[in-house]
This record gives sequence, structure tokens and C-alpha cells, in this order.
Amino acid sequence: MDAYDEEPAGDPAGSLGPPPVAADVPPVAAGVPPVAAGVPPAAVGAPAGPRTGVAALSPRYQVGAALALALVAVVVCVHLGMVFLSVAPANTVTRQHGKAIEEWVYPEFEQNWKLFAPNPLQQNIAVQVRADVLMPDGSTTTTGWNDLSVQDGKAIDGSLLPSHTVQNELRRAWDFFVTTHGTDNRPIGMRGSLSEQYLRRIVVMRMYEQDATSEKGTIQRVEVRSSTTNVPPPDWSGEKVSDAPVYRVLPWWTVTSDEANGGVR
Repeated sequence: MDAYDEEPAGDPAGSLGPPPVAADVPPVAAGVPPVAAGVPPAAVGAPAGPRTGVAALSPRYQVGAALALALVAVVVCVHLGMVFLSVAPANTVTRQHGKAIEEWVYPEFEQNWKLFAPNPLQQNIAVQVRADVLMPDGSTTTTGWNDLSVQDGKAIDGSLLPSHTVQNELRRAWDFFVTTHGTDNRPIGMRGSLSEQYLRRIVVMRMYEQDATSEKGTIQRVEVRSSTTNVPPPDWSGEKVSDAPVYRVLPWWTVTSDEANGGVR
């Protein structure tokens, strides 16, 4: 009985189970050294792959390759900028450095196309007209200058859907006249007389509709002129341009009877 009552000198094997193992320490197979926590065993001792590209060069050659790539990038950017400026509309940069741009681009990199078509306008052109009007009492009165372009601009401002006629009729008529006439206002080619007739009928129609004096009488003659003013450059450019209008005055045109009394009224 004594043998059953005595406590054993030590815990018999398996009485308390296997010794505790830390929860965050993975079991280690026999013959494999322990690894740092969080590092997969397969990564420990794996040979590094061979370096390729610039990384395979020595530090001295790596510096040389970096400088060469930087130089190529700078040359490409300069070339693209020069070609862009050569085909762009005239601006502050091209006016100041036009010689250097031409020497870089021509003749090897010459372009036969324009980047912007049409070029942005750098002038405001207004078409103005005045008329000699035969009044009902037999007298003749000369009206003041009527700015038809300003009237078209007022009709467009605030309009969600301005008509094509208001936007382009007068402008296209003036462009048609300019391209078919020389600086002396003489027609060039067979379309010159047609452009005169077209522009005259438009301005006579506008005067009957928008000029109070013309509405009361009969238009005998009309005189057309253009007023051209430069668009002011941005403040940062430092460029100075004249803001005074330049006029191109056409000779007086006699209005035919059908245009004066019925054709455009």
C-alpha cells in the first residue's frame, strides 16, 4: 500500500504532455537551422540572381550611362520644342529666337504643314459702312459710320444658339472681297466684281434694317471700310504693339435701283 501512497520522485514521461512550444515559433525540422522570425525558410541561403542591364555595370560605368541617358533626354526635348515652335503661329518666343529656331530646323527637319489651322487671329477686324440717302423731301443725307461687326457681336453675346448668318455672313463676305482684290482695291480675276456685288448687297441690306436714316429714305451710294486693331499681347511678354486702328477705305459704290428699292429691302 505504501508503494501506491508515495508521490513519484518526478513526473513520469507523458504525465503532463509534451513541453510547451511558443505559438509564434514554427517547428524546425531536424538538421535545418532556425531562421529569423517572419522570414520563410526557403529564402534563407538562396543564391542571388545575376544582375542585368545598367545594374550589372561597375559604379564608374553606371555614372557614365546615367549621364548619357540624361544627355539624350535633353536633346530630344530641345528638338521637339524647336519643331513645335517652327510650326506654331508667330508668338513672343519665335519673334525673339526665330533665327536660332530656323538654324536648328532647316533644312533637315523642315515641315510642310501647320500645327494650327487656321492660325489664331491676332487682329480684330471690324467692317463699317456709311451711306448717302435720298430723303422723301428730295434732300440727300450722309449717315455716320455704322459698325456692322459690333452689331453682329451684340447679337451673338448672350445667345445660346446664334445663327450661322449672324456669325459668318459679314466676315466671310469681307474675306471674299480681300482675297479677290489688291491693296489698291482693284479686282483680281473674274471673281472680283462678284465679291463687290455680294458685299454691297449685304451692307445695303444691313443699313435698311439697322440705320434709322436709311429706313426713312432710299440709299444712293455706300462707302465701306475696315477698322483693324491689334490684339494686345499678354503683360508678361513685354511686347509693345500699337492699339491705334488702321483703316482700309473702299471707294463709294453706287447702289443699283433693284438693290435700293426691292432687291434687298
